[in-house]
Order: sequence, then structure tokens, then C-alpha cells
Amino acid sequence: MATRSIATSHDWTVARLHAMPDDGNRYEIIDGVLHVTPAPRLVHQRALRQVYDLLMPYAKAAGLEILWSPADIQYSERTVVQPDLFGFARVPGRLVRDWQDLQPLSLVVEVLSRSTRTRDRTVKRALYQAQGIPEYWIIDTDARVIERWRPGSTAAESLVHSISWQPVASATPLEIDVVAYFAAVLDG
Repeated sequence: MATRSIATSHDWTVARLHAMPDDGNRYEIIDGVLHVTPAPRLVHQRALRQVYDLLMPYAKAAGLEILWSPADIQYSERTVVQPDLFGFARVPGRLVRDWQDLQPLSLVVEVLSRSTRTRDRTVKRALYQAQGIPEYWIIDTDARVIERWRPGSTAAESLVHSISWQPVASATPLEIDVVAYFAAVLDG
């Protein structure tokens, strides 16, 4: 099932979205355009679980938290997104209770699917870069590549062997073997 853009650029707000009944679909609004996404495929979810398992111990030791959607990451009254996976710094002694309290994000990960491929590489990439997200990873399970975008990048880094993540300058970077990652996701 394909993603459907349902409204013109001026029709949708976050308040209007929150007034809708829950129908089990995943909704995002980017610059007033409503996007409806069907449930992801099994390989999509396996890819998310695997990257979460690789990131979580490192993130926890670095004082970060890694979560997954559904989540309402709101940037304006006309923009709310649900990244597949995202990381943010914990504030010592304070438990984050609302989505708006966890800004800024330090990492966003999207796993491509047929219904989100174009949006993840265009409007969501532009949004995350404009918001200054230090690392935006696009996982392409078909090509077995992780694309990394950073603010100001005009082209993705296409990583097929390894990817390094260092959200805290004083910490040793996390090195992920991309070949082993895709083998675990796709080859069992």
C-alpha cells in the first residue's frame, strides 16, 4: 500500500490531526501536508530492532535515550513527524514525560519502505537537516546501505562497510559493522 498525501499544503495542523479518531494508521504532517502510512513490513521492523539493539548500550552509557515511533515529534503547528527511531540526551534528574520535552534530537533513523522511500529521502531529510539533527540515517535494506546525512550536507554518505556514531565528543565512537548488521537483518 502506498503513502497517500491527503491535503493541500495549507489544510492540516497538529491540532486538527489530534482531533481525529485513532484508526491504527500512522500520520505525519510536514508543512501542512498530511501523510498516511500503512503498517511496515516485517523486514522493516527487524531492521529497526537490530539497529536499536546495537545503539542502546552505547547510548545508555553516553547519557542518551533511544526510542521508536509512534511518537509525535512536533516542530511547528504545521509539522509533526514520527521517525522510526530517534535518540536524544537525557537531562540528569529529570524524566522526559512529553514528546515536546525531548528536543533536540541527536539522531534520527528511518528504514526505507516502498511507501516512505521518497518522503524519507526528500521532505523528511530536508526537515531534519533544517532542524540541525546531527545525524540522520536512512537504512536501505534492499541496497544494504546506510545513508548518513548531516546538517548542511548536499549528498549522503553511502556506508556499506561500517558507520561510526559519536554523539558525545568525549566518548569513544560507536562502530557498527554494516555488513554484519544487514546479515543479521536479512540473512538471519
